[in-house]
Amino acid sequence: MNAEDTTVLRGPNLNRSLERALKLGAYTDKAADCAPTLTVEGVLRRTVGLAMEAEGCHAELGGRCDVVAADGRKIETEVVGFSGERLFLMPVGDMRGVGPNARVIPVSGTPEVRVGDELLGRVLDGRGDPLDGGPPVQSGALVSLFGKPINPLQRQPIRTLLDVGVRSINSMLSIGRGQRIGLFAGSGVGKSMLLGMITRNTDADVVVVGLIGERGREVREFIEESLGEAGRKKAVAIATPADDTPLMRLHGAWLTTAIAEYFRDQGKNVLLLMDSLTRFAQAQREVALAIGEPPATKGYPPSVFAKLPQLVERAGNSGAGGGSISAIYTVLAEGDDQNDPIVDAARAILDGHIVLSRSMADAGVYPAIDIESSVSRAMAKFIQPPQQQLVSRFRQVYSTYQQNRDLVSVGAYQAGSNPQLDEAIALWPAITEFMRQHHNECVDTASSLKALRSLFAAGSGKVDES
Repeated sequence: MNAEDTTVLRGPNLNRSLERALKLGAYTDKAADCAPTLTVEGVLRRTVGLAMEAEGCHAELGGRCDVVAADGRKIETEVVGFSGERLFLMPVGDMRGVGPNARVIPVSGTPEVRVGDELLGRVLDGRGDPLDGGPPVQSGALVSLFGKPINPLQRQPIRTLLDVGVRSINSMLSIGRGQRIGLFAGSGVGKSMLLGMITRNTDADVVVVGLIGERGREVREFIEESLGEAGRKKAVAIATPADDTPLMRLHGAWLTTAIAEYFRDQGKNVLLLMDSLTRFAQAQREVALAIGEPPATKGYPPSVFAKLPQLVERAGNSGAGGGSISAIYTVLAEGDDQNDPIVDAARAILDGHIVLSRSMADAGVYPAIDIESSVSRAMAKFIQPPQQQLVSRFRQVYSTYQQNRDLVSVGAYQAGSNPQLDEAIALWPAITEFMRQHHNECVDTASSLKALRSLFAAGSGKVDES
């Protein structure tokens, strides 16, 4: 710097220069703060099945990207994995029209949906958009699809009975508020009919129904026939049929749980019905296999068995809010196999299971609940000793008859040889009638217990009816 340059910055000139520099710096900082965040686009390099591979852009696991189709449509996708600089994407909707080197635009944020009381009576898809022809949900709070885990020490214990309006369940397999139950059945055994009975007859404040991966025809039938006009008034239904993408089916299950969590946080007792947990697991299997995760157990990758408890554990009693989510998940037993991997995994993480019997359904007994194979693990915590005695006796009589059913059927049993079996044979017609209930009939808990006591009125032993 020469002498002339030095004199320019002396005295008042120096102060003015510093002042201008400070103003310029403040302006630059403010402009930088207000400037929009730059989005770096990527390019679609590979598509195999439903899995897409993109490079040149950055997005987090679970984040969203828009893939621009040839006609300019933006196809929503979710980041389901990555390898090096490549992202693995899965489309939420239809991916037709996507071509090589298509633009991939990262989108900020994670999947959210609006929830509120105006959801009651509505039917939505996995995005939260209406399927019933009604207006979109505009008001309410925005919540994440994936919720927040509850501290296990803050969960309230199961202490209160939930009336579901089904005689055999209210009396023999009582469900508590906040309990998670699995409904295990093969195809065509009447699980949808039983879910409809529970939905219409329950004393829960709100019912949230998730129809995940079912046939499209069954969705309308369940809404109009099983749920009915009366049931829809306090229910929210989310439908992602079998022809939806795997990711949409997963989102349908997450959305169903998120809506139930909202009403629980309002202090309400919610009944969550999901049909089915198996379709949720199959959707996760499709996603995992598409991105290269190796199968572990009968074609199911390990991530499937990690996702199941993440979904199921969101149900239950809350902490200080006082609300509850009582959940019933249907589980499909492929070929009536009770050792199917998903059946076995669901049985381990749920608080009980109700098994539907094909032989009972073939005999015309609906709901076809196999009492011998079913159990409610939390039942002993909130029922009274007299009911427990009745349940124990019923199970004993039921099991005795089933174990000797073939002998009785072929006439090989001689009356008087076994007093317990004689009692079971005498009571079996009444037991069958007790188990049978018309799908439009509602039997509350008090009437269910009264019917159970009446069943043994002519029995030899005396049961405490206090």
